[in-house]
Amino acid sequence: MDFWPEFLASSWGKEFVAGGFGGIAGIVSGYPLDTIRVRQQSCTPGSAFNILRRLAATEGPLALYRGMAAPLASVTFQNAMVFQIYAVLSRAFDRNVPASDPPSYKGVALGGFGTGALQSLMLTPVELVKIRLQLQQRNILDNKNQMTSCKGPTDVARNIFRQEGWRGIYRGLTITVLRDAPAHGLYFWTYEYVREQLHPGCRKNGQESFRTMLIAGGLAGVASWICCYPLDVIKTRFQAQSQSTPLRYTGIVDCFRRSVKQEGYNVLWRGLGTAVARAFVVNGAIFTAYETALRCLFINNNKEVHANIQTENAF
Repeated sequence: MDFWPEFLASSWGKEFVAGGFGGIAGIVSGYPLDTIRVRQQSCTPGSAFNILRRLAATEGPLALYRGMAAPLASVTFQNAMVFQIYAVLSRAFDRNVPASDPPSYKGVALGGFGTGALQSLMLTPVELVKIRLQLQQRNILDNKNQMTSCKGPTDVARNIFRQEGWRGIYRGLTITVLRDAPAHGLYFWTYEYVREQLHPGCRKNGQESFRTMLIAGGLAGVASWICCYPLDVIKTRFQAQSQSTPLRYTGIVDCFRRSVKQEGYNVLWRGLGTAVARAFVVNGAIFTAYETALRCLFINNNKEVHANIQTENAF
């Protein structure tokens, strides 16, 4: 296959579009497991299988996809921006690397760190709405006289803004940054390192197989989730509360203290198995879709360039 590897991209649009395809693939492939993970983290008792069985029996199989419209509607732009920002920052943090070579591992890690911090500004409101929708039916059952059902992500976002303002929309921003900045640094570093180990030379020639993309992407997702998982548990619990339900936590530190005091340190790893399984599937799909789309875009670009050259030569 004749194509240019990703680091030789000359157009921002290619990484942006390819990142969007990757994000869509990740959401569709992993959303049911994400719903189960959120329920595990937010005090729903039982194993992942028991939660799945109970959810399907009481709320129907489609409940596994409740709230997917929020991340799906924004994930194309969000994931596209993540890959585009990463492509820029991974170069900016290590300018000594020639433009003809892939970014160094140092540039990859620092670029990923910066990307995670910046994308938290986009991700926080999306995850807040998603979590509220995923837990909505359970909260209604627990507080029949205190809550009414929201019809979708727009309705949830409108209610949050009306009741809590911008502060409510960005509830959990600090802990999202603390979670995503180091996680994204490890995420991109692991992907680049593993793909090079599985297929030596592929970072420069871009000739890795689909199997390499899937495994490297999956392991990158697993590594990043394990390193940030306790923060994700606290984030989920903190964002799940709203003014329409009794506030359980006054802040991030209070959420951590109360959770550990009431349920022990094991609560910080509740649902990890589900999250790891989801991370492997989702991120394998993301990187495979991203790399494939990027190569298709470069192939088409090369064909157009060759066609233009041949036309010019004909004259």
